[in-house]
Amino acid sequence: MSYQTETSEATRNEGKFFAMIICWLLGNGCLFSWNSMLTIEDYYVYLFPRYHPTRVLTLVYQPFALGTLAILAYNESKINTRKRNLAGYTLFFLSSLLLIVLDVATSGRGGIGVFIGICAISGAFGVADAHVQGGMVGDLFLMCPEFTQSFLAGLAASGVLTSALRLITKAAFENTQDGLRKGAMMFFAISAFFELLCVLLYAFIFPKLSIVKYYRSKAASEGSMTVAADLAAAGVQKQHDQGVCIFLKAEEDPKLLDRLSNKQLLSQNSDYAIDIFLIYVLTLSIFPGFLSEDTGSHSLGSWYALVLIAMYNVWDLIGRYVPLVKQLKLTPRKVLMVAIISRFLLIPAFYFTAKYGDQGWMIMLTSFLGLSNGYLTVCVLTAAPKGYKGPEQNALGNLLVVFLLGGIFSGVTLDWLWLIGKGW
Repeated sequence: MSYQTETSEATRNEGKFFAMIICWLLGNGCLFSWNSMLTIEDYYVYLFPRYHPTRVLTLVYQPFALGTLAILAYNESKINTRKRNLAGYTLFFLSSLLLIVLDVATSGRGGIGVFIGICAISGAFGVADAHVQGGMVGDLFLMCPEFTQSFLAGLAASGVLTSALRLITKAAFENTQDGLRKGAMMFFAISAFFELLCVLLYAFIFPKLSIVKYYRSKAASEGSMTVAADLAAAGVQKQHDQGVCIFLKAEEDPKLLDRLSNKQLLSQNSDYAIDIFLIYVLTLSIFPGFLSEDTGSHSLGSWYALVLIAMYNVWDLIGRYVPLVKQLKLTPRKVLMVAIISRFLLIPAFYFTAKYGDQGWMIMLTSFLGLSNGYLTVCVLTAAPKGYKGPEQNALGNLLVVFLLGGIFSGVTLDWLWLIGKGW
């Protein structure tokens, strides 16, 4: 008995461009709320000048994201991917609403109680990120590399959009507490709306695209059980019947449900795991904490940190599109490793530029940090899943995102050690 799919090879590329747009929007939604919180750092610095909000909120966010993702990755093969992703986007939506409610309830006042509440919401964003980022990357690893690239570009685009909105609101409102507050409320209202849009797109539009049904049906035929609910939502086959069908096929061919263990996958892709870890250790040891607080005083004044963050985000986005040009994409594994390790020369470069250089050099370095971050991320994550079948691709996607978030957490920790070392 064979697994029957509703889609054929002829529909493999049908709706591909529209699917890439949705992947871009879903990637955007994965970090839009969190980037909004980071981008209004000037508002939180005004409210909580003694608490280092940019660094504290990042430090709170990361353990929740990494811890939750580690649990989800370990149990990846048993988890309903559809429910996981919808839970993540819904949590992003509700948390964004809570930020508005908290600010309205306290009339925009500071204080330790309000700061603890904001930290709790930051932790909720971390849990949501773990659900969505790992779930989506694992899901898209089952499909074509262009979907993964579009999702990763969407992650970077969220930073560009929030930076652009912040620059507009800062220019539109007076630089007072009330003006900063209006900008912050606008941010979180837009975030809540956008996250709700992502819930609707993932729940009702994305699973019904022909190309998505094709790849998910293909993954199911290779023994993947995590796509069952998505196929059922798309009307390909009832979830119960699909499970029975795969079970019966597995009785005929016991090797169907065999897959490499997480340990074996990690062993075969240890260089990719180290690559993605090192990329984000470096990036997060500099961005956003160092760029927000340790770059000195310059002629741009209070705009300086916002400009640096905006330049990072813009070039990070550009870097994620560069690998689309095949001649510019790095694929040799050893060359990737050398390029990633070479980025650590940016640490002394940033240190000496902050101490002795002017703002032009700092803007240039920040742009290169973003460009290299986006470019190398896409090179690694689009090369890794090749050569594996559906269940293994999903598992590998989750594992690599664990190392990505592990790198982010380690980078944030190094940034804190730097802050403590210089006496706060």
